[in-house]
Amino acid sequence: MQLKKIILLKLLGYLTLTFVVLLLFISTLSYRIRSYSEPYIFDEASEIPEAYSVLVLGASVLPSGELSTMLRDRVESALLLYENGKVKRFLLSGDNGSTSYNEPRAMKKYLRERGVPEEAIFMDYAGFDTYDSVYRASYIFEIDNAIVVSQRFHLPRAIYIARQMGLNYYGYNGDRRAYELESRNRFREIVANVKAFLELAINKEPHFKGDKIPITGKNN
Repeated sequence: MQLKKIILLKLLGYLTLTFVVLLLFISTLSYRIRSYSEPYIFDEASEIPEAYSVLVLGASVLPSGELSTMLRDRVESALLLYENGKVKRFLLSGDNGSTSYNEPRAMKKYLRERGVPEEAIFMDYAGFDTYDSVYRASYIFEIDNAIVVSQRFHLPRAIYIARQMGLNYYGYNGDRRAYELESRNRFREIVANVKAFLELAINKEPHFKGDKIPITGKNN
């Protein structure tokens, strides 16, 4: 009985130590990603360096086909950069995992309704997550220099991934309000940081590659 108690206490000690080490690793990684990316993230459109392309990362589209609040703010922020001469081409990257759900198409519709010409809009239908979107932006669309638009909580990871891939990407803060479930999004980002770290460590390839579509060329 005494032996079982000793074994149980040792096991509990090992589990506690493992948990503490894991927690320390996750906290350190999150801090490193934020501090590394911060110099490349801008809140003011007037201050961000110009780039040929803006990469808009996807988010939810409503069943009606309308953009969610968060996605609409991202697209509006990218449109602001375009109207201010900061970028010339859009790459709209998001999930098109089924015939009834298409983030890039919804974003394109929004931009076209606001006067953006067809030839300025490129779409990536296989941007299933941030890593895939950034990887494919470089590999498929040959974008080495870009502005990435997303919310503040998300940008550090996106810019960290891009910069670790050797890409000259900057982030533009698409926040225009306080969002529902913001605390959940921030917690989710902590877990996503670990995923990004592992993807970079193994040089993971995206779910799909495909033919080259240079952003400087034609989009059809």
